[in-house]
Amino acid sequence: MQLDYAWFQRLQQIEQSRYFQGFVIAVIVIAALTVGAKTYRLPLWVEQGIGVLDIAITFFFLFEITIRFLSAEQKKRFFHDGWNVFDTFIVVASLVPLPDSEMVVIGRLLRVLRVLRLVSIVPELRFLINALLKAIPKMGYIALLMFIIFYIFAAVGSIFFAKIDEFLWGDIAISMLTLFRVATFEDWTDVMYDTMEVYPLSWIYYIVFIFLTTFIFLNMMVGVILEIMTNETRKEDHQQQEEHHDELLHQLQLLQQQVARLNNRMDQQQDKTDDS
Repeated sequence: MQLDYAWFQRLQQIEQSRYFQGFVIAVIVIAALTVGAKTYRLPLWVEQGIGVLDIAITFFFLFEITIRFLSAEQKKRFFHDGWNVFDTFIVVASLVPLPDSEMVVIGRLLRVLRVLRLVSIVPELRFLINALLKAIPKMGYIALLMFIIFYIFAAVGSIFFAKIDEFLWGDIAISMLTLFRVATFEDWTDVMYDTMEVYPLSWIYYIVFIFLTTFIFLNMMVGVILEIMTNETRKEDHQQQEEHHDELLHQLQLLQQQVARLNNRMDQQQDKTDDS
């Protein structure tokens, strides 16, 4: 039992080691470089070397995920973390042989997805992704409001500007694509000047649309993300303070137990001295 516990502590030390984490990140970067290298025409011996390196990287990821699982204090809760599930799926799927030519494409895509493991390894990136996922519900309402604005302006643009340029304003769907071009400032002045030749005051239409979409709604999305990140940072700081407080209490209890043991020993020695 002591040997098992010693191995468990050793695995935890390896998993939490900065050197091990740094090596894992380096392997992920190398895996990303191998994926990019395969998009070039390379000599046969280089392709074979990359293939061997890819196999070695796959087995290293299997070794790394095994260490993370064995070093977890509660094995059943290991897969409660979505990042652990994602990493395990990518590693296991990479081990499955795919001889069929059509399935090889899926295997390549899985190897591309291994680059995303960098997000699960680096805590800062994981924090950003978690904050972004939590901001999606609020961002969805903003996106819905933006869609309504796009729809209204597209309908107005199609009604007034379809005769000027059928290619840009022929129907409401094409008009929405044109407005997306305007919102991203992709040569939007050319679109505005064409309509201003017929409707000189049509510049008001574009200015109002750009003001609503670019300067208001997009800033609202940024504000939502910043709010979520601020709240998550506060929660993380509060959690760290609680963990630090619990650790101090645990150490205080250990000190109290040691003091109690010393007092008992001193009392026993005093009783022996009195008896003698």
